[in-house]
Amino acid sequence: MPHYSLKQILTFIEVARERSVSKAAERLFVTQPAVSMQIKQLEETFGLALLEPSGRNIRLTQAGNEFLTHAINAVAKFKDLEASMAEFSGNKKGRIDLAVVSTCKYFVPMLLVRFNKLFPDIEIKLSIDNRENILGMLGRNEVDLVMMGRAPSTLDCEATPIATNPQGFVCAPDHPLSRRKRGDFNLLKDHPFVVREPGSGTRAAMERLFAQHEIPLKVAMEMPSNETIKQAVMAGMGMSFLSLRTVRHEIASGHMAVVDINGMPIVGHWYVTHLKQKKLSPAAHAFKNFLIEQAAPLIDSWA
Repeated sequence: MPHYSLKQILTFIEVARERSVSKAAERLFVTQPAVSMQIKQLEETFGLALLEPSGRNIRLTQAGNEFLTHAINAVAKFKDLEASMAEFSGNKKGRIDLAVVSTCKYFVPMLLVRFNKLFPDIEIKLSIDNRENILGMLGRNEVDLVMMGRAPSTLDCEATPIATNPQGFVCAPDHPLSRRKRGDFNLLKDHPFVVREPGSGTRAAMERLFAQHEIPLKVAMEMPSNETIKQAVMAGMGMSFLSLRTVRHEIASGHMAVVDINGMPIVGHWYVTHLKQKKLSPAAHAFKNFLIEQAAPLIDSWA
């Protein structure tokens, strides 16, 4: 029977996810040679190439794709085993794999600091990505908990609201619509927008709005970051649609304005989500309960 370690499996999963040895090394806080050695030993164990070069990155071979599928399932089973044993001991310690959509990064660090003061023995590994990629991680059972803006309808999940998420249109302070009061949605049709990339939950919510009002969306540019979008809006490149929690300081300082459109802002919620079949450890339960009980007032005071 081949001999290989859980460490090698976890390293392979990280390399496969990042499609890069250097990025995986950064995520794992080890050197690139250490990552390469783990992969080499794994390939030698099975006598198969699991990865191959693809330009400046790498890609999975057919064997690598098959190995990845089983590796993810195996790690999930190990985590279930750890959760079961932790439940017997009642210890609220260990590690939580948490994934959040990128808009949450404005307040998640504050929440993690507060939680750490309550549970210093619980380590949290944080992943930040757009909604589409986060849903992929959730569906593959790669994470314990997810924080996102809209509960997933395509997965069998348990989703609990933890705070409100108002979304609205913003523009530069000298934009023609910045001082307009109670404008109709049709006013937006001739104005260019700076938008998030496909796969973003914010982008999807914006497209649904324009589709509901049967108005074409005029895209000036796509950007993969809320921070870059904010700079573009303030520079006058176009309007945007964002979670208003992400632009609180820019609005308060007068560097950005909320466009007053009838029916806006749309007030949704942030959710803490996990697969229904997921066996949460005492540590994950503690963090979930912390979010349900304390996240709303903390987020309201912060963002």
